[in-house]
Amino acid sequence: MISAVEELVEELAGLPSIGRKSAWRLALHLLERRSEDVFRLADTIRSVKERVLTCSRCGNYGETDPCKVCSDTKRDSSVICVVEKPVDVFSMESHGRFRGLYHVLGGVLSPINGITPDKLRIADLVDRATREKPSEIIIAVGGSAEAETTAHYITRVLENTGVKLTRLARGLPAGASLEYVDPVTLVQALNERTGISYGHHG
Repeated sequence: MISAVEELVEELAGLPSIGRKSAWRLALHLLERRSEDVFRLADTIRSVKERVLTCSRCGNYGETDPCKVCSDTKRDSSVICVVEKPVDVFSMESHGRFRGLYHVLGGVLSPINGITPDKLRIADLVDRATREKPSEIIIAVGGSAEAETTAHYITRVLENTGVKLTRLARGLPAGASLEYVDPVTLVQALNERTGISYGHHG
């Protein structure tokens, strides 16, 4: 029979970047903390899960729907920045230079892992491009092979909308996620973004 501590370790080990050794360290650390500290952490996790929603417009997390960014009338609604995950919105917002809106895909295409276009918010992006008619869509996915495939696919499905497409400049390290890019490099990549030509498909 699994012990209470082992059960906690199993749960912690299921978190990203947490191996079994780290999970054991975290579990023991929690046991050593005062009960009120641990219960406050547990209450905070429960509260976040109950209060935080997914924005129906952009797919980012927030406590309202539409989210704080989508509701901000001072934002430039003519520019939409397409990112992989909500953490990428946090990365973009942390430097405070981008004043447009976002569209969170929910990941990148990876057929080998069962992530096909219908599993991502690509159809929603096409709908927004058609309905909101932005002047520019910035594709700000990472530099992995899957991200490149995703960027090409988005370019193809947006072709008929006629919206100007750009990508972040190549100052980004190859294969990197926005999540791990330093603010200076990210601002430079944003400022020096390049245009994407739709091309013609036979």
